[in-house]
Amino acid sequence: MNYIVFDLEWNQSPQGKEGMVEHIPFEIIEIGAVKLDEHLRQVDEFHQLILPVVYLQLHYKISEVTHLDIESLRREGIPFVQAARQFLNWCGEDFFLVTWGSMDITELQRNMVYHHMALPFSMPVLYYDLQKLYSLLYEDGKEKLSLDQAVEALEIAVDEDRPFHHALDDAYYTGEVMGRMDFERVKEFVSMDYYQLPQTEKEQVYLRFPSYTKFVSREFMTKEEAMADRQVGTVMCCQCRRTLRKKIRWFAANAKLYLCLANCPEHGLVQGKIRVKKAESGNVFVIRTVKLVNEEQAEVIVEKRDEARKKRTEKNKIKRQAKKSRRED
Repeated sequence: MNYIVFDLEWNQSPQGKEGMVEHIPFEIIEIGAVKLDEHLRQVDEFHQLILPVVYLQLHYKISEVTHLDIESLRREGIPFVQAARQFLNWCGEDFFLVTWGSMDITELQRNMVYHHMALPFSMPVLYYDLQKLYSLLYEDGKEKLSLDQAVEALEIAVDEDRPFHHALDDAYYTGEVMGRMDFERVKEFVSMDYYQLPQTEKEQVYLRFPSYTKFVSREFMTKEEAMADRQVGTVMCCQCRRTLRKKIRWFAANAKLYLCLANCPEHGLVQGKIRVKKAESGNVFVIRTVKLVNEEQAEVIVEKRDEARKKRTEKNKIKRQAKKSRRED
């Protein structure tokens, strides 16, 4: 199996939101990729400029960062459909996608759908986000370093003929980072792209990692419908997969985040976290993660529960007062 490390450059409306075309906020203008073998050695590369058809002027920030201009894209670019087909053919049949960050696979699929191309990726779409893996190895797992910061930290030589923010060059440096870091230690932590989502209960995704589990639901019409679903609300221990009773039931920490606390007889305190996300269709879906926590972390959940209760009580009080005032008027 090969690893396809790829990077995209894209353009957007020079007029901002007013000029944005629905379903394609970012139009891909360059694809760059390197192919790594099973030993993480670079064995081939791919590069192609793309002729824009949606945004016919470059946003000034895009031009500033990439040093591309509309004339070179018109002169050297080919239609997106042709470029995407060439890229996918070059990838071969047995490969795993790698990116720096979480946007590239989403935008590749979004551009393909806009151009009426069939999506070739099987569900779920799993990939390696090397930015996340680098953070798990060398940072706190949450901080997101830029590619050039990682290259500098790992003392990878920067070629003046390979500047950053060019698709092929960024793919090259991402591949160099992947080959230099201790990839084996974090290779279990795959990422899932959420552009294509489960549509049925059977298709819902369960992923198990060394320290937590992740569940990705099908689409629901509303957040309330999602939170009422039995499978969404179930909490299983991330170690033994036992279904757990909750010490603290699901509560809203904010409009898009829900928390709960359960107890596993064998492994101790377990935190459940649900993030409500908006799907491409306009519906919603949820990402539920479950992990073991200590007493101190559990106390934070209790405090957040109490704070949420207080806010809800105050909100209800204001509503009652407003209702009373309207009746008196």
